[in-house]
Amino acid sequence: MSVDSSSNSSLHHAFEDCAIFRKSIPVYVALCISLLLLFPLFILVLCVGCQRWRKQRSAAAAGPVTSHSDVFTFNMVVLELIGILGLCLNFFGAYNNQPGVLRVGSLMAAITVPGESLFHLLTCVERYLAVVHPVTYLGLKQTGGVRIRNVIIGCVWLLCWGLSSLSEFSYRFLTISTLVLLLFSTIAVAYCSLTALCVLIRPGPGEVGGKRKPADQSKQRALHTMMAVAGTLLLRFLGSFVATITQFSSDLNDIDKCLVILSAAWFCLPSSLVLPLLFLHRAGKLPGWKHNTHCICLK
Repeated sequence: MSVDSSSNSSLHHAFEDCAIFRKSIPVYVALCISLLLLFPLFILVLCVGCQRWRKQRSAAAAGPVTSHSDVFTFNMVVLELIGILGLCLNFFGAYNNQPGVLRVGSLMAAITVPGESLFHLLTCVERYLAVVHPVTYLGLKQTGGVRIRNVIIGCVWLLCWGLSSLSEFSYRFLTISTLVLLLFSTIAVAYCSLTALCVLIRPGPGEVGGKRKPADQSKQRALHTMMAVAGTLLLRFLGSFVATITQFSSDLNDIDKCLVILSAAWFCLPSSLVLPLLFLHRAGKLPGWKHNTHCICLK
């Protein structure tokens, strides 16, 4: 399995284009298989979401409203599925020496990183509001808040496709802008987590510092969500940072660059898992976990 790399020099050694080098193919295939193994997980999340939506429609206004964080999770899962399809097309194009298919696959996979970062950030902002500004949070659960959420989601998708399209003109700009966006999301999520932690450990009115009552379980779980997302985003940023530095380094040859980039990509896998697993945990769909009616949804 090999492809003439000289005909694809304009691809600037993007992560997906490492499939064209013979020595990096085993590592690339292993990573693709790992992502494909996540496919059933993503499909399960969407199926559970569809079941909830049907129950809400049948129950009319009396049914529970889907939380904003769940909607963000559904959108992130769709992004992941598009990214997996893009990797499959990328590998198919490399295997069959079809640069057009290779390019389409790269464009589809390129939307995953900025989209994931933003949907993780939006999820943590909602959790932050639930803990720190509960009145504002309750207001956003109304119709006006749903409209704001939908507009923001539309803007995220437009930004993702816009950044992906820029790779046709300047892959360097795409890589750097995506890394900056990931850094901003990581810092913002860390700030939300620390602020929420300070609120939960701060004594309330009339309470002595060492004798405050335990925080509400739903707020504690919201904090745990933010901390988990912050940790996975930090891992993704470290992996992306190493990959970016390696990509623009002049000290390594093309094959060594791909090997380092593919190795760094493993740090991105936890961020693909955290929101789907938390959603399934809340829904009681994970083996060994009981459904908790006082879940993180903060309904």
